[in-house]
Amino acid sequence: MNLVVIIPAFNEQKTISNVIKLIPKKISKINKIKIVVIDDGSTDNTYFVASKYKNVTVLKHLINRGLGGALQTGFEFAKKFNFDLLVTLDSDGQHDPREIPRLIRPILKGKADVVIGSRLKSDEMRQMPLDRLIINFIGNLVTFVMFLFWTTDSQSGFRVFSKKAVAKISIRSQKMEVSSEFFKEFKSNNLKIVELPIKPIYTRYSRLKGQTNINSLQIITRLILNIAR
Repeated sequence: MNLVVIIPAFNEQKTISNVIKLIPKKISKINKIKIVVIDDGSTDNTYFVASKYKNVTVLKHLINRGLGGALQTGFEFAKKFNFDLLVTLDSDGQHDPREIPRLIRPILKGKADVVIGSRLKSDEMRQMPLDRLIINFIGNLVTFVMFLFWTTDSQSGFRVFSKKAVAKISIRSQKMEVSSEFFKEFKSNNLKIVELPIKPIYTRYSRLKGQTNINSLQIITRLILNIAR
């Protein structure tokens, strides 16, 4: 089996190297591991930093399309080159790539089509900042109200998709509301979902990235408008 790791990145020159270096070079039952960084219109040196690694392909957007746009490019890559597994990782260091072998296991055993890495199922969830716990809860609640799909961590960027899931999923969101839209696709395509605990990692740097108290309302509004189209 072959696996592709998709890493959306926007101005992440400070962290992208560490993320790449922590991705396992060998995984049991996986013949090939491909790393693809989607440089989403970065204005810093993200492209050049990621490009120095021989085992990494960097696809560059000329403009910043947003998280959803970057993931769309990643899904297209996985379909084009017929990968058996697709892993998504944040590029700001919030995830530990060394957890990939454990997260792909349910799919390899035929017990899941999609695996979500959940920070809220971790014994270390108390380390999450209170405001991020609140944001996650709001995201989970909106996801449930809109799609009748309850999840403990709808905003997690650490996910694994089977080839079947990649073929069926079609996302439209360009921005961060894509995280909730995924669950619409899971339900409408009858995909089997498994949640596994992952370690929550928050640094001063990562706290400034991604969803914030300020933009959460904007994300929810865009999600509603996008799904209503």
